[in-house]
Amino acid sequence: MTDEFTYVTHRPAGPLGRYVASIWYARGRLRAPAERVAPTGSAVLGLVLGPPIAQVARDGTGDVHLARTGFLLGPDDRPMLNRPLGETWCVGVVATPIGCATAFGVDPRAVRGRVVGAEAWAPLCRDLRALDGPDAMIAAVEAALEEPAAERARMLPRATADVEAAVDALTADPGRPVADVARAVHLSHAHLDRAFRRVVGLSPGTFARVVRMNHLLASLDTGRPVGWGQVAADRGWYDQAHLIRHFRRHTGTTPAGYVAAYRAVYGDAPTEPGFAPVVNPVQDDASAGA
Repeated sequence: MTDEFTYVTHRPAGPLGRYVASIWYARGRLRAPAERVAPTGSAVLGLVLGPPIAQVARDGTGDVHLARTGFLLGPDDRPMLNRPLGETWCVGVVATPIGCATAFGVDPRAVRGRVVGAEAWAPLCRDLRALDGPDAMIAAVEAALEEPAAERARMLPRATADVEAAVDALTADPGRPVADVARAVHLSHAHLDRAFRRVVGLSPGTFARVVRMNHLLASLDTGRPVGWGQVAADRGWYDQAHLIRHFRRHTGTTPAGYVAAYRAVYGDAPTEPGFAPVVNPVQDDASAGA
């Protein structure tokens, strides 16, 4: 995300929009050598059209994956460490929380907390390289997803609609007790937990924590001072220390380190939340506190 970085997003309409939250195009060089990508609460497919990208799930504690053709990032509550080995050139797909199996043909439980290869998508990568510009590439990916997703949608687990309603409820109010959400969708707490893990790949409580933190990241103005104690009080954390623990798990750094890294790399330039540049020692200094 530099002055020369092109980033375009598109939300599919129609039936595909139930399973695909966005299709994006990214091309350019990052200002930082690496970044931590905060979890979305769903799976993400990336089709690599340029130099390889080295990636490590679970905030750098998982296995290193060198994405030459592409990658599939499973649902998680920890960030992925993303290190391009040259210019970033990718087209990607962010599934909706219920969309991993339908959009990508992969059980979300099998890729929970993992980055795996996307070699099956190599023919589409070759087709994309022959196209001109972000819009044409995004349209081609959308077209490639539509028919397989429609076929898989016929085999959705019976509880998918209930899980989808629970996802909507927790997205609207991530502080809502899961037991209350379960009652609202006419399931027991245990039944909702099992169905949610099967369809989304995360537990309802974990999903709610991811959503709440993403709401916070989207609201931050990294160009201004942030009163973290007030943020914690306003957004339902017990105290500032509780917020810091959740923030570090979600982004890989402290709240102050996150903001300092954005300021150091991007200054006042508009940026996408949740793509925290790795700037040592500014970002990773544990002494930075909140």
